[in-house]
Amino acid sequence: MNKKMHHYTDGGLKNVWLQNGFELRSTPYGKGIAIHDVEGLTKVICLALAAKTSSLSGIEFRYIRSAGMLLSQAGLGAMMGADVQSVARWEKHGRLPKWADKMIRVLYLAHADGDQTVSSVVNRITTVERLINQKIVVREVRNKGWRSDLIEV
Repeated sequence: MNKKMHHYTDGGLKNVWLQNGFELRSTPYGKGIAIHDVEGLTKVICLALAAKTSSLSGIEFRYIRSAGMLLSQAGLGAMMGADVQSVARWEKHGRLPKWADKMIRVLYLAHADGDQTVSSVVNRITTVERLINQKIVVREVRNKGWRSDLIEV
């Protein structure tokens, strides 16, 4: 069966086409698309973007940050040593410094590969940004010193 390819424009992407792994459906609001494995699709798109030889566009940079790493502009800026306005400007105008282009690729690849240090930093930033009310509970563990937990209130 020869299916038509679907132009996948999630997050503003312009250069991604799906050959399969989706179903077109009728909804009360018109035609819709159901993706079979959104998480897997997002990962393979981010890996392809990280591997491309040309510079990332602002939209591609944003896709890796938001869909691939689930980070806010402020969170990624904190990891990269840049302010939130710089990250926003790179995404909006598509003019990324070479170091930022390379750094997001390295961070994403380490995160996707399961590098525990990078993954824990990304997860920590994402968690902290999402917690509105939190309390720090500190306890002393015998022969191990102090430990802390963030508890959502």
